[in-house]
Amino acid sequence: MENDLKGRNKSWVEISKRALFHNVGVFRKSVGKNVKIAAVVKANAYGHGLKEVVPLLKNKVDVLAVDNIDEGMLIRQIDKQIPVLILGYTTLANLSDPIENDISFVVYNIESLKKIVSLKLKKPAKIHLKIETGLNRQGVQRKYLPVFLKFLKEHKNNFMLEGIYTHYANIEDTLDPSFAVKQLAEFNKSLKIVREGGFNPPLIHTAASAGTLLYSETHFSMVRVGFGMYGWWMSLETRVSLLALKRNLVLKPVLTWKSLIAQIKHIDIGESVGYGQTWFATRRTKIAIIPVGYSDGYDRKLSNIGRVIINGHYANVIGRVAMNMIVADITDIKNVKLEDEVALLGNKDGLKVSADEIAKKIGTINYEVVSRINPLLPRIIV
Repeated sequence: MENDLKGRNKSWVEISKRALFHNVGVFRKSVGKNVKIAAVVKANAYGHGLKEVVPLLKNKVDVLAVDNIDEGMLIRQIDKQIPVLILGYTTLANLSDPIENDISFVVYNIESLKKIVSLKLKKPAKIHLKIETGLNRQGVQRKYLPVFLKFLKEHKNNFMLEGIYTHYANIEDTLDPSFAVKQLAEFNKSLKIVREGGFNPPLIHTAASAGTLLYSETHFSMVRVGFGMYGWWMSLETRVSLLALKRNLVLKPVLTWKSLIAQIKHIDIGESVGYGQTWFATRRTKIAIIPVGYSDGYDRKLSNIGRVIINGHYANVIGRVAMNMIVADITDIKNVKLEDEVALLGNKDGLKVSADEIAKKIGTINYEVVSRINPLLPRIIV
């Protein structure tokens, strides 16, 4: 089946089951047995393929976290039992869906609570209150928390306060944890208010991948592991901080994005390649046409600066990246044949094109590089 999928597709993404399990093990060891792990599979599992990754994680993690109800319902098609948590906004019109499908979700607007009561559903809503501690995105500010708790008490049959949490603004891309410490202190003040108000939510969580690895005081009863679980480092600062703690942890990239060679040809000195004639041959040049482009998520800013792996060698991308095509210089690579594999991102033949390398070239972060890979491309478990 794997070879058949490769043979029928111009571009595909390979997902290493062994690497994924290794990374989950790294985080499990970091938190111990008594802390739950919520695996974040939003944005098509950060480009790795939600439908492919979820079955692999089923017996490896405790909760699956997504951004929206559509992702939650996709998981429910795959598995009816595994706990699912929506971290993003659920519109008022969609509030009945997570309740009826046993999906937990975040609430931070009083209007959402009022709408849930008005639905008069037979099941209580399993909610997580998100606390605003300094990121200043979605979340309940501490001064308004008593209003939410009062409403929940007045309508206790409509709600199960399953969780309370926050998210850090500056914990992964800095060597200075002082702002995260302030946020943690703010969160603990809110947590005290919740407990004094008569609530004891079982799922208390503040840490994402970097916090999970660096600061045990952020663990509470659950951590949210996303990007790191797929084998990508959140930042250079996170790695440096771990090394300073004498913890040389190894994360293994789960994803390799591949294509193939659709044509091989020679061009003469002075001939150009691609739209806009941005590259000219200074020698007789052998080129490979690769049927992948920016519509697939291969960024146009990689024009003339990207590189791919072909037959154990790096090959430079020449000319502009088009919607469905790139061109590579293979003049110095021997024995290249039609439909030979090309690694666009990931490890192959002992070489590596990392998400960090691509991110640096195009002026973004590694998160964006992998999460933008077209979800229509097939994902293959290897």
